[in-house]
This record gives sequence, structure tokens and C-alpha cells, in this order.
Amino acid sequence: MTDFAARRRTMVDTQVRPSDVTKFPIIDAMLTVKRENFVPDAQREAAYVGDLVELSGGRCLLEPRTLAKILDALNISGHEVVLDVAPALGYSTAVAARMAQLVVGVEQDETLAEEAQSVLMEADVDNAIIHTGPLDQGAAEHGPYDVIMVQGGVVQVPDALLDQLKEHGRIACLFMDGDLGTVRIGRKSGGKVSWRYAFNASAPVLPAFAADSVFSL
Repeated sequence: MTDFAARRRTMVDTQVRPSDVTKFPIIDAMLTVKRENFVPDAQREAAYVGDLVELSGGRCLLEPRTLAKILDALNISGHEVVLDVAPALGYSTAVAARMAQLVVGVEQDETLAEEAQSVLMEADVDNAIIHTGPLDQGAAEHGPYDVIMVQGGVVQVPDALLDQLKEHGRIACLFMDGDLGTVRIGRKSGGKVSWRYAFNASAPVLPAFAADSVFSL
């Protein structure tokens, strides 16, 4: 029988801490949330590899290092409301929920959204919900948000998403340029979002964020 708790500790010790992520809430969340429950059954054994976990429909679960460094850069507080775009089966939502007041995950596939909500309930995550709708439209009815994060590569960020960010709020996106990607953190001030470089990473571009949006660095 696989000792997934040991794998979680190894993941944190070999992938998260060496990436200069040391904040206790992030370490605690990644040690606690059972990543193997947020992937299809056939991929449970691959849940803790230091790489992307490919899911159906061209989607993926971000590397533990990448998610941890995004959370480190966003520095979520316990009173904040988070929008988590494209969390698939909800792993990133569950992790963020251990730091935030409320997390709203957005999935456009109704079946996937229902499955994610079910997995979150089974994991006793009671401060997160999954909203069904287009990824690039967010979930305005639950916003505005202190923090927004996108679980996949982007080329451009739709205004509809940026509009849901509170003044002084933060957004994390993994911008892809071919095979090269950089995570940038945006902060809203005076109604506009200014971006700064955080670190290098890579992930498949989400179709909803590939083009046809008004955005510029």
C-alpha cells in the first residue's frame, strides 16, 4: 500500500522547501491536503512527481514547486477571498482554502466542476465552492476578489477577470511565450494592474487565455 503521507513529506522537502518557500501556512497546507485525491484514480501514483500531471482535455495539475511559489508570492491572508481559475479537480483550491477565508474555483466543464466540488466536500474543505462557467469570465457574482490565480499558462488576461480584482488586490498568472514561461504578479492600483516578474515556470496554455483579450505588459 502506497504511503502517500510520506510522499507528501518528500514533496515538501525536495520540491517546495528547496524553492525557497518556507511560510508555515503553505508548508502546512501542502503537507495536509491529499494531492492524490485530486487526480484521476489512474494517476494517483504520479501525484507527487516533480512535474506537471497531465489531465484530460489538455489540462494539467501544476508542479508542486510552481503552485507553492505562486502562493508564496501572493501571500494570502485569512480574511481574504480568492478566485482560483481552472483548478481541475480542486487541488489548488483546497490548498489555498487553508490560508484564505473563502476560495471560489471556476471550471467550465459541468461534469468536472461537479466532481471537483464532490472531492472538496470529501476532503472536508468547507470554505471553498466550485463555480461553473467560462474560465475567462471568472465568477463576478462572488467577487470582487483580494487574490486571483490561474492554474495554467496564459498568453493574455481578459479584462473581465481583471475587473473582478479588488483595488490593491493581487493576481498571479503564468505567461507563456512559446515553450518559455514566467509567473508574474499583478497588483491593482487606481483601477489598473501593474505586473512584476516572480519566477520562471511552464504549463500548457489554457485555450480561454490564448488570444483575443485586451492586455499589455
